[in-house]
Amino acid sequence: MIFIKNAYVTDPAGGREEKADILLKDGKIVKIGQIKEEELAAEPASLRVIDAEGLVAAPGLVDVHSHFRDPGFTYKEDIETGAKAAAKGGYTTVVLMANTKPCVDNEETLRYVIEKGKQTGIHVYTCATVTMGMQGKEIVPMEELAQKGAVGFTDDGVPILSEEVVEEAMKRAAALDMPLSFHEENPAYIENNGVNAGKAAAHYHIGGSKREAEIDLVGRDLEIALKTGAAIDIQHISTKEAVELVRQAKKRGSNIHAEATPHHFTLTEDAVITYGTLAKMNPPLREESDRRAIIEGLKDGTIDMIATDHAPHSKEEKEKPITEAPSGIIGLETALPLSVTELVETGDMTLMSVLEKLTCNPADLYHLPAGRLTENGPADIVLFDPKEEYVIDGFVSKSQNSPFLGRKVKGQVYYTICGGKIVYSKREEEQS
Repeated sequence: MIFIKNAYVTDPAGGREEKADILLKDGKIVKIGQIKEEELAAEPASLRVIDAEGLVAAPGLVDVHSHFRDPGFTYKEDIETGAKAAAKGGYTTVVLMANTKPCVDNEETLRYVIEKGKQTGIHVYTCATVTMGMQGKEIVPMEELAQKGAVGFTDDGVPILSEEVVEEAMKRAAALDMPLSFHEENPAYIENNGVNAGKAAAHYHIGGSKREAEIDLVGRDLEIALKTGAAIDIQHISTKEAVELVRQAKKRGSNIHAEATPHHFTLTEDAVITYGTLAKMNPPLREESDRRAIIEGLKDGTIDMIATDHAPHSKEEKEKPITEAPSGIIGLETALPLSVTELVETGDMTLMSVLEKLTCNPADLYHLPAGRLTENGPADIVLFDPKEEYVIDGFVSKSQNSPFLGRKVKGQVYYTICGGKIVYSKREEEQS
């Protein structure tokens, strides 16, 4: 049993923003409000009291775009270490991508991920692939995989080039009322992935990735989604043109969604020149006008989710030349502070609005019982100080591939509570 007192409760889904206490029991929120000491008199001696003075209490964060590399690439990350990184970052719910080895296109691998996720202390869900082997040709048995626990479908990491396959997949996903998430990069416009075809590519004397790669497939898939009524998520949006395409599509249909990563609204291609492969990612970091367009998209609701695209790689892999190193950075431990620092502290967005994109919006798209603070609801809570400045100096993730090491940020996570149990405590970490 946990008693959280003096917290600033912020719940975007319920519109609640007030100083209050929270009582947790048996994995549920018993009460939110002013709780007097005499109300606790009958509670057991094991009652844990957390004084949250100066801390925000928000719903546990929800990430619908994480790679835990398990099975097949556990030297980069595994489900246990990925969950620990998530907990330290304030996340109580994650949705994993399916590009493992073997990929999640079958019941056996799906069962493995789900069962291993249950052992972590946080809520671990997974997508299945859209196509068998992520080959873009034969659609997986969606109905069976949905019945066995998949919460969505994506070939993330590989774009689906066949328009016919995309349309059929959307029709089937719509019938199941399940989301499809799309990695939008047409290889016809990419000479070298992970680096913008601009200043960064010129610096490395390579061709890079043109912005048309994203624009082309985003435009195509938005039209198919509007035609089929499918719920889709345009993943890790990177160009101003794609933001505008989503904005216009949303005016025509309600099932259009998009996500932005903290690195795409924080960095530009200049970072690839400064940090090399640590800032190489798909889609690549682009220009300042793109970064600002993403922020404007977050502000006006065009982009309704902030997702990490947590993508661990080994030190050895990232030390390869720019054209050989894999794309991607880790993000679960930095997403909240970067969002606070780059969106709230700048005055671009309110904390409530940012938290909406980190909690209830992603939870709602995937129909997950998460992202809310309600009495009798799940006791999934993050306690953090939005004003505390600190330097990012390391990670609990198995991998360390991040350009944000050494960066000053605000938004220190103090506690992550999942199912009424403390799964991360900064105060206990400091004492150990």
